Amino acid sequence: METFARFLLRLLLVPLGGALAITVAMMVMLVAHWNGFVALASANPDAQGFWLIMVIFAGPVLAFLLSITVLLTAVPAAVGVLIAEAFAIRSWIYHAANGGVSAWIGWSIMQDVQEQYRFLTEPKIMVAAGLTGGLAYWLVAGWTAGFWKPIFAPEPQQA
Repeated sequence: METFARFLLRLLLVPLGGALAITVAMMVMLVAHWNGFVALASANPDAQGFWLIMVIFAGPVLAFLLSITVLLTAVPAAVGVLIAEAFAIRSWIYHAANGGVSAWIGWSIMQDVQEQYRFLTEPKIMVAAGLTGGLAYWLVAGWTAGFWKPIFAPEPQQA
């Protein structure tokens, strides 16, 4: 029964850790590109009144492009998480490296789109976002990876 309870806890913690990792990675990307966003917003001061209309019409397209980018980086990260769960890998280095490598894989898959959008041209920022996302995942779910291997198990009795 204890193993089943740990399994249910993993079913809750792993998606929660993944959602937090994606959120933290997006916040790192936003902070890293903040000057670019400000420059883009103030490029044409006369058109600032139309930002609401532009966001209403372009928002769904930008959300779709962002979701494709997140999907392309989250799939390799999910493979790394499955490996960590299967082998109970609880190292923060593994989870940070998993996030960084996954972000680099997602960045390299998006080669065709990178020339069109200036915020995807710098691989160091993507990898840094992946590293911080991996650390955020480790804080929530990675340090307890592997539902079959208890964290605070009593030590075996010496006979």
